[in-house]
Amino acid sequence: MKKPIVLIGVGEMGGVFARGFLRLGHPVYPITRQQNMEEIAQSLPEPETVLIATGEKELPGILQTLPSVWHDKLILVQNELLPADYAPFPDTTVISVWFEKKPGMDFKVIIPSPCFGPRSKLVKEALDTLAISVRVLKNEDELLFELVVKNLYILTTNIAGLKTGSTVGELWKDHQAIARSVANDVIDLQEALTGKTFDRDALVQSMLSAFEGDPEHKCMGRSAPARLQRAVAHASARDIDLPTLAQLASEMH
Repeated sequence: MKKPIVLIGVGEMGGVFARGFLRLGHPVYPITRQQNMEEIAQSLPEPETVLIATGEKELPGILQTLPSVWHDKLILVQNELLPADYAPFPDTTVISVWFEKKPGMDFKVIIPSPCFGPRSKLVKEALDTLAISVRVLKNEDELLFELVVKNLYILTTNIAGLKTGSTVGELWKDHQAIARSVANDVIDLQEALTGKTFDRDALVQSMLSAFEGDPEHKCMGRSAPARLQRAVAHASARDIDLPTLAQLASEMH
């Protein structure tokens, strides 16, 4: 019998990963909000991995209460993720997920999902069983770039979408000025949060590759207003001027 996999967050995304792990022959143990993680960790101290598939808002609380025997076994799939978010946890594997899963429909792949960490091979093998393409990265610098690309895509489309509505294809074709302006603010924010400088053209080109992967993707999800507020709060805490985001936030009130 292959070693078990602990799944925290049994939603749409968690369900896709669970299918992949089950197809590889790993038993999957889901943990719901009502269950006590410490008690489960006592009976499962050495799982193959612990996949946290909750939304980004729940992640900090889960990491705070995560049993210490699991600290070096994590796979993370959240959006708006940066290395500082998981720095206290050694050997964390991170996948920047570029497939969608909505209730009542099967997953939809946009572009291959980059992954880095000691369990990248396991993630790739699991998602390969579902024909979901995974690109295993070489190092942490590549992962950081990919995480920033994903943040750029999500924050630019969601925040610009509050003003334009539209699909990502239309955003770039018909509203490129606002999209570029938001993207510049988002990159400023990512540089401040990471303490790094990025090649802006390379980031934007990678974002456009994702636009081309699914041009009909709607810009604005339910989380868009909260994402804008979070970005503005981050900027305010670090005293960074993000004029376009500040303007859009003031228009929301």
